[in-house]
Amino acid sequence: MRTVVSLSLLVAATLSGQAALTTSQGPAEGAVMSAAKAQGLVDAATRHLNYVPGEVVVRFRSVTPATRDFQARAALRSQLRANGTIEWIGGSEAIVRDNAQSDPRVLAEQLARQPEVEHAEPNYIFKTGPRAPGSRRLLSERDLLFDTRATVPNDPGFSARQWNFAQLDMTRAWDLEPGGKPSIIVAIVDTGITTQTGSFTFANWNGAAIVNQSFAFLVNPDLAASRLVAPYDFVNDSTTVLDMDGHGTHVSGTIGQDTNNNLDDAGMAYNVKIMPVKVCAGYWDVQFAQSKAGIRGQAPLDAGGCLNSDIASGIRYAADNGAKVINLSLGGDESSQTILDAIKYAIGKGAFVATAGGNEYEAGNPMEWPAADAPDVDGLMSVAATNRSGNRAYYSNTGSYVEIAAPGGDSRDASSGTPYIWQSTLIFTDQDPAPGFYTPRFDRYAEIGYQGTSMATPHVAGLAALMMSHGITSPTAVEALIKRTAKDIGDSGRDNAFGYGLIQPRAALFGVGVIK
Repeated sequence: MRTVVSLSLLVAATLSGQAALTTSQGPAEGAVMSAAKAQGLVDAATRHLNYVPGEVVVRFRSVTPATRDFQARAALRSQLRANGTIEWIGGSEAIVRDNAQSDPRVLAEQLARQPEVEHAEPNYIFKTGPRAPGSRRLLSERDLLFDTRATVPNDPGFSARQWNFAQLDMTRAWDLEPGGKPSIIVAIVDTGITTQTGSFTFANWNGAAIVNQSFAFLVNPDLAASRLVAPYDFVNDSTTVLDMDGHGTHVSGTIGQDTNNNLDDAGMAYNVKIMPVKVCAGYWDVQFAQSKAGIRGQAPLDAGGCLNSDIASGIRYAADNGAKVINLSLGGDESSQTILDAIKYAIGKGAFVATAGGNEYEAGNPMEWPAADAPDVDGLMSVAATNRSGNRAYYSNTGSYVEIAAPGGDSRDASSGTPYIWQSTLIFTDQDPAPGFYTPRFDRYAEIGYQGTSMATPHVAGLAALMMSHGITSPTAVEALIKRTAKDIGDSGRDNAFGYGLIQPRAALFGVGVIK
């Protein structure tokens, strides 16, 4: 439940509870984010900011549901103007907005001085990646003719394109734990995974006016809807999740895409349940919200991203709803205490968390969060990317915070064959924003090759799901065993490029019982 509190009056807005997956019965109005959230993302994109102007995420000390509104108003009255608002996103966490102070770094510093405030930080915008150049490559029609020489699994792309699973010896790992168990839930905290087939109506700019348009959505044919549980969209506040980007769907494929169904590609933990948790807004999320608010024209083409307030809410939601593995194929260049607190909360509830190490090696190799927090948090692992040749992918960040490596693809890899990570996802050109493009569609899937630490991370999450299915249930034990059984590559011992080395699923599953 989220509640918005004005400093002059109280206005409540609640989120509906979890709903079962259903099939659409004709056109329906699609859920969109608030105009304020959309405008914040647009402003940030226009001004090239990594935070939402005028928004701060605050954690209060010792508040209770009955007293938190009073306590918050008392703490903030001297710091905010009359038009300031408080939106509760958790028991003691809230988004504080002040239109009079657009620089949230100044506002956060002011609020942090209040004795009632535990910490305050800007509402940073994280990205799914950020992607390395060439990370999204669409197959040509000729390439989409499948090679029928695939062995076991019988998914056509397994032998033809999924070199990453061969590199990890997945067929022998599946001998020990064939696809995991349905009792294990893996949360994909990302751009979403479409959970409902049908048509949804959104306001949209058609080049001349704002009109209501119907858009078709389809559940991924290679990930059965029956395996999707407890979905939630924190971007648009909805229990129906719609992926308008394709990133979350691709990530989910590596972890748990249906396997041995003679369709597209395989997934590592193909029997587990998948929890779609949407925390990242794609371009069309922003465009539809902007149009609904009556704002004419196209949104900035790079509008979108993942607010740290939504990421934290999504992590806590996943933990509260039974997720035992959480995948975070996202990152940012600012440390977020809000996200770190949520990760620690999830680990305390028994969830292992894998997060991307970053794709900016050639852009100064900056620290990436929350990956940079991993060495200090048992149960959270930061993941670097390797290529088909077994070397570091050219874009993959290095640093003391890198803990483990997994295949991420590399367009510059000179080895024979395709260098990307392939999974079934939305056809990119169907919804790729471009000047004058007003008619996206979200109901066509194909095998698509991506690269990035975003693609490496779900290999670690998939392995964790297999290990938990196999009997090791402690997040800290999962991390320790993955490190102990990793293949040492690069410099001898732990190094800044690969951490403890390349994951070894079969060895890790054999090691169950060694570490409790």
